[in-house]
This record gives sequence, structure tokens and C-alpha cells, in this order.
Amino acid sequence: MICLDTNVLIEITKNNTETIKRLSTLNATFCVSSISVMELIVGARNNKEKTKLLAFVNQFTILYTDKNSSYLANELIIKYAKSHHLDIPDSLIAASCIKAKATLWTYNIKDFQYLPELMLL
Repeated sequence: MICLDTNVLIEITKNNTETIKRLSTLNATFCVSSISVMELIVGARNNKEKTKLLAFVNQFTILYTDKNSSYLANELIIKYAKSHHLDIPDSLIAASCIKAKATLWTYNIKDFQYLPELMLL
């Protein structure tokens, strides 16, 4: 399973041809983090755009944070917030991917590359 990070989802909604082409070459099940869904909705300009974004993300399996991923996210924050500037949304996305054994496709590799258990694309 491949989890599409918020920045990848944004590029898809912008019809970025390189991102869409790469997506079409990947033979995988795709998911999105509930955190990415929230980030997209917060960034929506109006209710019409919000409705379109919700229809878009609902095409994918949504990874919700649970007790185990929240616990891991907390551990990641304790370990990496000061040394690597890991923020709360990224810790929750990473933890959800780790717990689901999903590979994270992100354009912000530097924000996650130091997490040894997280598979990146």
C-alpha cells in the first residue's frame, strides 16, 4: 500500500502531469492519511472546493490514527521534534504509515528520511 502525502495529493488536484504519470505507473493500492485530508480541507478556499476535495480523497482508503499510531507519533515527537524539527502532523502521518506498513509517497523526503521504520517513495 502506498500512502499519498498531502503534497502529492495537491499536485494531483493541480493536474501535475508528472505526478499523475508516476501514479499511473505504480501498481499498488493507494491510501491517504486522515491528517492529509484535514490539511487539504483547511486549505480549501471555499465550501465548493471543500466538497470537491472530499470527493477526491474519498476515492482512497483513509488511514485514521488509532491508539497505536498516536502512541508511536508521540514517541517520534519525543525523539525527533528538537533534533529534526518533526512536527505533529508529520509525526501522525509517519506513525500511521509505519503501523499500516504503508510506503509514504512524499515530495518532502527531508521531512521523513531520518525515520528508520518508515518506507519512503
